[in-house]
Amino acid sequence: MQVCVVGASGTIGRATVAALVAHGYAVTCLVRRHDASLAAQADVIEAEVSDPAALAAVFAQGRFDVVVSCLASRTGVPAEAWAVDHRANLHVLEAAQRSGVPHFILLSAICVQKPLLAFQHAKLAFEAALAASGLRYSIVRPTAFFKSLSGQIERVRKGKPFLIFGNGELTACKPISDRDLAEYIVGCLNDETRWNRVLPIGGPGEAITPRQQGEALFSMLGQPPRFRSVPLALLDTIGMALGLFGKVIPGLAAKAELARIGRYYASESMLVLDPATGRYDAAATRSTGTDTLFDYYREVIDGSATPERGDHAVF
Repeated sequence: MQVCVVGASGTIGRATVAALVAHGYAVTCLVRRHDASLAAQADVIEAEVSDPAALAAVFAQGRFDVVVSCLASRTGVPAEAWAVDHRANLHVLEAAQRSGVPHFILLSAICVQKPLLAFQHAKLAFEAALAASGLRYSIVRPTAFFKSLSGQIERVRKGKPFLIFGNGELTACKPISDRDLAEYIVGCLNDETRWNRVLPIGGPGEAITPRQQGEALFSMLGQPPRFRSVPLALLDTIGMALGLFGKVIPGLAAKAELARIGRYYASESMLVLDPATGRYDAAATRSTGTDTLFDYYREVIDGSATPERGDHAVF
């Protein structure tokens, strides 16, 4: 089976390529510029996903059985979100349709359930286009990534308090590793129960709050727990101020959106949202894999893993 991976140079994209190769699939990566590490594992084609003509040339041979898109905007600011999360994905979808690709697997995000931000609306717009395309689709909506929950390890190691919003129990998530998410994505190729469905997915175990993350980290480092609460109102004030000044200073408008993104992640759980109650439901959030966030913390502490921070990380 010939699989085309778009967005292969990102952390999830790389993990997905590795998982596909390990399962014996023939993989082609579409990248902006040559990537030696990807080329060592799979075929690499340099193509600009924002250029429909370039994509048409790549797909003209009609050799792909599946497209896996791990495309995502780096910052989530409106212009980039609509250019990448929506328009670039749409170009890939149209090229896939014309060449007769039967299956399109999309890496989305669980936070689109409650869309308040530009990148969430952009993702939802493409999800809708994919569902209406006539292609078999699998829309994977993962919960929080390990890298986005690892920004305070060094801070705590230096004896500083762990920062939380409110009492640290406003939100919860089921963190998922790159490796486990990649395995789940690869499973969508042949598991018919994952076809033509939206698939929210988390990692193994119970949902974890920020306070629990901090307590585990202090325990691993042999330190007594110390927390410092940051009021959500502070993020609201920062966002409002940046939004106001952003009307006259364009550069601040993007910073205002980043502040709104931070506010969202600080106050919304990354779990399945029950539309009937408006509450997040940990029990309804399916789990997969074996890697846990706390195992990852231990690896970072002992130096066997290095966290790559995401642009959407609050801390």
